[in-house]
Amino acid sequence: MSDVYAKPTTDAEPADPAALAEYTTLRLGGPAARCVAATSADEIVHRVREAHRRDEPVLVLAGGSNVVVGDAGFPGTVVLIRSRGFAVVAEDTDTVTVRVEAGEPWDDLVAATVGNGWSGLECLSGIPGSAGATPIQNVGAYGQEVAERITGVQVYDRAEDRLTTVAAADCGFAYRGSIFKYSDRWVVLSVDFRLDRSPLSGPVRYAELARSLGVEVGDRVPLAAARDTVLTLRAGKGMVLDTADPDTWSVGSFFTNPVLDRAAYDLLRERAADIGEPPSWPCPGDLVKVSAAWLIDKAGFAKGHPGPGGTAISGKHTLALTNHSGTARTADLIALAREIRDGVHTRFAVPLHPEPVLINCTL
Repeated sequence: MSDVYAKPTTDAEPADPAALAEYTTLRLGGPAARCVAATSADEIVHRVREAHRRDEPVLVLAGGSNVVVGDAGFPGTVVLIRSRGFAVVAEDTDTVTVRVEAGEPWDDLVAATVGNGWSGLECLSGIPGSAGATPIQNVGAYGQEVAERITGVQVYDRAEDRLTTVAAADCGFAYRGSIFKYSDRWVVLSVDFRLDRSPLSGPVRYAELARSLGVEVGDRVPLAAARDTVLTLRAGKGMVLDTADPDTWSVGSFFTNPVLDRAAYDLLRERAADIGEPPSWPCPGDLVKVSAAWLIDKAGFAKGHPGPGGTAISGKHTLALTNHSGTARTADLIALAREIRDGVHTRFAVPLHPEPVLINCTL
């Protein structure tokens, strides 16, 4: 290990019952029976083992940016991941591998990699949440996914009560998914990312980003230019968390882009013949990914569409469902999501699936 970029940690959060709305970007969620903070990998494991000894259910929560917690809260121990920092664990002439603590704020890490001239995460700027959550979701945006850069994930295996490393090839990475997403077996402790030593971004793959940068798809640009442009684009869509802007009180994209077989895609095109060609992208296996935002909008749910209890579709992006009033309940948000899901299915016969993890609530 050649360099360590450690940050001081604090344990100011009380080990008491707490409304989980305090720890989610939606500002929604009922109380936990017990809330404890863990500021290191060892402490995370200790807290989880401690709850197991008490035969309590455990919820591991970091940035709270991709989770919807029910109004009844969580009937067990919530372990708040507050570990910080990253270290260089391998390097050569062309690459550097950094091991990042699970609680490190994601955008802080991206800013640091750009500042150090390490290429590979710059298009993932502005995404809220923690580094440890990124392999769970296989976070991606503007043509990059973390699966392309992760070499291993250090975890606590709750089933076998041991620490281990899951190699990237064994993580089951898929579109917005992994083996970690719908299983509580593994607790992510840290993540290894292999990055390129380069002042330039990777090839720009996303057409909107290329247009904003004034380059062609496939071109490379200075890292700072890529990051700044992505931040501007995300902010314009309400996808950069802002405590003063209720349009950002969301989990980002609530629905994933549907991936359809050819028969389902042909049916969609038939149903959409009167309004135009659905935006789509080819996928392996003769599948087609289509734009969930387009489907939602064309099904009659425009930006700003109101939902019950002060919820609403963001005024900036149709994929973001917000607690716009700040006083909504989770049940209200779920009702809005169901209205949209059912409306899209009625209009286009395309199912929508939630991107966030639902805790003690169902869609």
